[in-house]
Amino acid sequence: MNSGVKVFAPASVANVACGFDILGFAIDKPGDEIIARFNNSISGLQISKITGAKGKLPYAIEKNTAGVAAQSLLEHIGEAERGIEIEIHKKMPFGSGLGSSAASAAAAVMAINELLRRPLSKRELLPFAVIGEQCADGSYHADNVAPSLLGGIQLIRHNPSLDVHRLPVPKGLYASVVYPHVQILTKDARDVLSDVVTLEQCIQQTGNIAALVVALYNGDLDLLQRALEDVIVEPQRSKLIPHFAEVKDAALNQGALGCSISGAGPSIFALSQNSLVAENVGIAMQNIFQAAKIESQLFISPINQEGTILC
Repeated sequence: MNSGVKVFAPASVANVACGFDILGFAIDKPGDEIIARFNNSISGLQISKITGAKGKLPYAIEKNTAGVAAQSLLEHIGEAERGIEIEIHKKMPFGSGLGSSAASAAAAVMAINELLRRPLSKRELLPFAVIGEQCADGSYHADNVAPSLLGGIQLIRHNPSLDVHRLPVPKGLYASVVYPHVQILTKDARDVLSDVVTLEQCIQQTGNIAALVVALYNGDLDLLQRALEDVIVEPQRSKLIPHFAEVKDAALNQGALGCSISGAGPSIFALSQNSLVAENVGIAMQNIFQAAKIESQLFISPINQEGTILC
């Protein structure tokens, strides 16, 4: 048995207001770590250790997000019988809307690929990481996995074919993300959504996502500010997050370009033009929860451009 390799996969913000299920970006922290090593005394993949999960994660490969992702990769490259063990070190909260399962899946495939001396490119690992996250929420979508694995702001034109494209990041862009300690299940966050969208909403939302892409390419923060509006999902999901309206108002009053729900929630993100504004925005957002006696965590970060990395 050798020392193996260790990788880190960062948290991610999915949807980014108007980009429901098609847009996401990575932040520097929190994130998950995976250690992978050869073990000649076993056959196949095993999970040898899990920390930080408080007993919530199974050791069974077929029931674990990281396990499913790693196993699917090993089967693809013909190494399914190779004796490999992995350790999962959860360093981010469950059910936070920050892509916890996506980070585990991304870290797992990267660790296996590094251990086996990179038979695939980083981009080629994406389908296996998405399969892993699918184990957690039942949906095949890459708006968390793609940024967690590849970094940056990722646009998914078509989830089934993983037609994924990296978008440019304007200089100085920072994210403030507040995770209030309230529970919102992804299933509940999806169940609350209506499958009926008016023509007016469709026109406004598609205009916003198109403008957001233009703003990122041109570095036009004024246009980005106008584009960061979700007229379909946020109005329905925000009712699940205590004090969402007050938090959003606090962020905008401090100069945020936009503010919305991170993934399925309950985390709330805001984008700002620089780190100083982002700090003021984050503190103002967190103060709303503090006044309501709701514990929360604040993460301030530039857009993470690296994604999953070898430690």
